[in-house]
Amino acid sequence: MRNPDSPKSEVKNLSRAAGVVGFFTFLSRILGLARDMVIAGLFGSGMVADAFIVAFRIPNLLRRLFAEGSLTVAFIPVFTKYLTIKSKEEAFELARIVLTILAISLAVVTLLGILFSPWIVRLQAPGFGGEGVKYDLTVLLTRITFPYIFLISIVAFFTGVLNSLRHFAAPAAAPIFLNVGIIGAAFLISPHCSEPIVGVATGVLIGGALQVGLQVPWVLKEGLKLFPCWKLDHPGVKKIGILMLTSIFGTAVYQLNQFMGTLLATLLSEGSVSWLYYADRLVQFPLGIFAIAISTAALPSLSTQAVKNNIKQFGETLSYALRLAFFITLPSTVGLIILGRPIIQLLFERGAFDAYSTQMTNYALLYYALGLWAFSGTRVIISAFYAIQDMKTPVMVAGIAFAANLAFSLVLMRPLKHGGLAFALSLASVIQFFLLIFFLKREINIGEMLPVLVSALKSVLAATVMGLGVYYFHSIWLTADPVTGLWRMSLDLAGLVGIGIFLYFGIAKIMHCRELESLWDIFTPLIRKFRVP
Repeated sequence: MRNPDSPKSEVKNLSRAAGVVGFFTFLSRILGLARDMVIAGLFGSGMVADAFIVAFRIPNLLRRLFAEGSLTVAFIPVFTKYLTIKSKEEAFELARIVLTILAISLAVVTLLGILFSPWIVRLQAPGFGGEGVKYDLTVLLTRITFPYIFLISIVAFFTGVLNSLRHFAAPAAAPIFLNVGIIGAAFLISPHCSEPIVGVATGVLIGGALQVGLQVPWVLKEGLKLFPCWKLDHPGVKKIGILMLTSIFGTAVYQLNQFMGTLLATLLSEGSVSWLYYADRLVQFPLGIFAIAISTAALPSLSTQAVKNNIKQFGETLSYALRLAFFITLPSTVGLIILGRPIIQLLFERGAFDAYSTQMTNYALLYYALGLWAFSGTRVIISAFYAIQDMKTPVMVAGIAFAANLAFSLVLMRPLKHGGLAFALSLASVIQFFLLIFFLKREINIGEMLPVLVSALKSVLAATVMGLGVYYFHSIWLTADPVTGLWRMSLDLAGLVGIGIFLYFGIAKIMHCRELESLWDIFTPLIRKFRVP
């Protein structure tokens, strides 16, 4: 009989979990692209789009900082420890206490955010000034969207509970409903608003409420009662609080860097905020589907292994997660660099989003794509630190990365404009990744990283061959001109993506890359589950 705690079983469990998260994240990203296509078509990359992006980024940043960025990663290791060495009843009592404190705190934060929106906008977007149409619109949209932090933080809490219980489907599907809310509001509410973008902002709240509604039945099914429970002196609450305080900055450095990028972008030419946003959305596609899915699935596994002090298996799980993340993100980097312009044209170039907007967005995408592998590796490594409940090291490294990003941004934004801000984020993420690896190896015996390096080099070689093939066919095949027709562009681009996948997996097969088997473990259960009988 197979030991359910064996390394092979744990790796397969991680693969299946990553597959579930990746599948629903894929659906969410598709709808996210549809959402961005709608916004780009209706509002382009001008004043109104900049105002909405800045307004939505403020509660979104708080979500990353206080919800997914600190609450989830602090809650899962402690909650998992209670599940592993105590009882489900004690773990659920801890969860109820955390939910009670969270709801009260979020209500206060939301109220303060609405009241102080004018000052928040001045801080976030100094280039918008302290008065005028653009500033006033941004303040209004910020007030409308700010309650989203309350809703999405509750979702993040439910996600932590369900993921710790190894239930990944509902939490991963939740973001789909945010996109549904925004798209629906854009068509059903915006036409009836004096300022149409207000309808889109309202859709953010609708999407947040739908996300909460999706989670509630699942947590109730698991046995978690949602009645308030007030025990501030609970030792688990104190532990989570300490971990949250030290992790707020460390876990969300990527978002803080983007916050700084947005701030600096408001000092550049109009449209810079939007160009960076749309480019980042494309980078987030592979990052979310695979890298974030892998790190999300790995955190409960790593936390359980840390509680059991199974350091060897901990190292094997971490190595597996890194190898799989690089196996996907390295060819994605090459693909985005070569096919970025036609992808942007296909997705966004219509209505108010013109050819110049495509050119400027692709310029930012090039520099973002260079750091894709570092973004993904950092997410996985940070999960390892949180699993062993070390928040201090990521905070220290995040401080270094933040300072590096600011320095690079100030140096590069003048010669490279908004592309310099994207490049600065990529460079800072590379520094962050290698520092995290260095300190993790000093703190815990995670084993040799040579297999990760060998796997990454194989992926680089396969991605290079893929890139040369795709570039050749792109130069003689794809006519990136909307005049040729949307369907023709779609078919040509799909053909190039198909060629790239065939070349990459073919070379990987020749080099006996073990990650191919891992991908099979990820997708096979999904194929069996969704295939037509």
